[in-house]
Amino acid sequence: MTSPRQLPELWHRFDVTVRDLPLGLLILLAALLPASHTHGTQLGGLPGREFDALAVAAVAFQCLPLAIRRRAPLLCLTLVTAGFAVDQLRGYHSLAGTAQAIALMSAGAHLERHRRPLALLFSAAYAALAVALVAVGGTEGPSEFVMYYLAMALVWGMGSWLRSTRAAEAEHRRRVAEDTRTAERTRIARELHDVVTHHVTAMVVQAEAARYLTAAPDRLDATLGAVTDTGRRALTDLRHLLDVLDPGYDGDGGIPSVGRVLTLVEQTRLAGQPVEFTEKGTPPESTGSADLVAYRVVQEALTNALKHARGSATSVAVHHGAGEITVEVSTAAAAPSPSPGGSGRGLAGLRERVDVLGGEFSAGGGTGGGFIVRARIPAGSAS
Repeated sequence: MTSPRQLPELWHRFDVTVRDLPLGLLILLAALLPASHTHGTQLGGLPGREFDALAVAAVAFQCLPLAIRRRAPLLCLTLVTAGFAVDQLRGYHSLAGTAQAIALMSAGAHLERHRRPLALLFSAAYAALAVALVAVGGTEGPSEFVMYYLAMALVWGMGSWLRSTRAAEAEHRRRVAEDTRTAERTRIARELHDVVTHHVTAMVVQAEAARYLTAAPDRLDATLGAVTDTGRRALTDLRHLLDVLDPGYDGDGGIPSVGRVLTLVEQTRLAGQPVEFTEKGTPPESTGSADLVAYRVVQEALTNALKHARGSATSVAVHHGAGEITVEVSTAAAAPSPSPGGSGRGLAGLRERVDVLGGEFSAGGGTGGGFIVRARIPAGSAS
């Protein structure tokens, strides 16, 4: 059984012509009531005339086309105007004259093309109607015709205003949707960069090292095992990322936290990078996005160390302070090596992430030719 709340939804499933028809039928019935005869719009000052078959036709021409006022606004306005002209020239003065204003507003709101020429054309038609009314005995002066024209121009302007408002709202929704898509694509690209770049860089470094360990089977086996483990971790992180992108997923996607930085450091050590790790303070129970951002800062800095300063001494320092997490990753200077060039996307992405949380980020050369990455990330209160 249909509930009252479902009625609006069911009503909007009908075609727009069906939904616009009741208004025209309502005005039609009101105009045909004997008590309403000659009590409608009176233009030209002609004396009233009794309703006849032509009056019924004029009323129908004014009311029934309102069913297509949104589907075919120009045709609707043309038919209604023709009926209105007959109504006024014959002196019926029916309530159906109200449909003229409705058709005019609908045309102003829904006509898409040739709006200015059509406005001039209907203005000329109105001038011709005014001349015809005077010719058949109308008693109104020019001022009354001008006033009625200005009233109809105001109705047209209201329809045009509705049209421009709807267009502005549609453009706003389009821009919001486009900005949302862009932000989501950027977020996905950033996560993929963080996950793939770190693990693949470690695997490349480990695989290159394995080439020189053929004479040491034990070390070769350990290195190849590290490559395998890194590959498995990459697949696991990618699965977690895909889980997060699934609209039906309601978990946390295995999002890494700053508490896993030690694991990250150990993975980098297995790739052959000497890393010293220090951590001060106690991580709070909940830091929101700060945990992930701090983890990504360390991950990106260690990835860059592997790529551009392989084998150089690297230090990672994490400090959990009152309401913030401070991260510093420094790498000593290294001799030039044939490492893959970077796009700069990783550091730029880190800066954006830290800025969003209201923190501070810097990355640049240190003393002695090394490289230092620092980040201060607002978080929950330290415990």
